[in-house]
Amino acid sequence: MIVWINGTFGVGKTTTCQAILDSTDWRLFDPEHVGFLLMDNLKDVEFDDFQDLPPWRALVPAVAQEIVELTKPTAMLMPQTVFVETYWQELMQAFAERSMPVFHVALDCDEDELRRRIETDEVESQARQWRLDHIARFTEARPWLTEAADLVLDTTSMTAKEAAATIIGAAAPPSSEPESE
Repeated sequence: MIVWINGTFGVGKTTTCQAILDSTDWRLFDPEHVGFLLMDNLKDVEFDDFQDLPPWRALVPAVAQEIVELTKPTAMLMPQTVFVETYWQELMQAFAERSMPVFHVALDCDEDELRRRIETDEVESQARQWRLDHIARFTEARPWLTEAADLVLDTTSMTAKEAAATIIGAAAPPSSEPESE
């Protein structure tokens, strides 16, 4: 199973994913690395966001499938913001064609708290303005994103560990052991 963590920049995807990894044997695959690969190899192609490139949307499910086949993880955790609904649909279709179920988690947050987190983030301070500039894009995408999610978590007053526990409980693959009565 793919557990895709979606949400705006600064909402807590990375921190929540780390808390999940600390508590499970799930494998992390960051789709952004596919974007970096394309950015390095398509320097002569004009684009604003690597998600706009059809190869990114084709390669992410393909690479995920290869990693799953090689490593056989219990679940694969994929943190990536996707704001374009048609791109999301394209990704979901590609995963479905590979018989790879996706549990889609949308992390949400009150805008004041989101701005506070971005302003005080010392780890990715160089991306501060870029993250702030994308809040409006998230607000615009929020309706379809939350509708498409299997689980929407408001992280405004939730710790990463609490969010991780909720996601693990909701997305955990069913146990292969029979239940005792």
